[in-house]
Amino acid sequence: MVWLMLATLVVVFVIGFRVLTSGPRRAVRRISERLAIEPVVVESMTDQMGRSAGGEFLRYLARPNDVHLQNAVQVLLIWQAAIIDDSEHNLQHWLRLLRKARMATPLSDGHIRLAMGFLRELEPDLPTLKAFQARYNQCFTPQDGVLWLH
Repeated sequence: MVWLMLATLVVVFVIGFRVLTSGPRRAVRRISERLAIEPVVVESMTDQMGRSAGGEFLRYLARPNDVHLQNAVQVLLIWQAAIIDDSEHNLQHWLRLLRKARMATPLSDGHIRLAMGFLRELEPDLPTLKAFQARYNQCFTPQDGVLWLH
């Protein structure tokens, strides 16, 4: 009888946990499947954002239209390629991922403001993000009549 009560308690706990975390898991899966990356990359970013900003980001990402997905991808790009590892190799890696997913677009000032809002607990430096924006956007400008496609 005790085993039955313990098994019931475990089942209730597991089901409750799955129900309570289904929204965030779907939001993370949405972006990770689109970019063909591991969900841990997005989860790591939301953890570093902090509880409040991470929750806001997941709710933003859970919105059904592609504009929100595109903006969330740009925030992920800024976090990965400007804050975590600002090397040229990492930037090229993320640019290839975005192009493969057909989500590579120039960074706008709105993307920078959105990233500043979501990443506020990391206290990103605006001049650094603006410099990253300029560096990244150079990938989309024609040079000698040819679009740069490394």
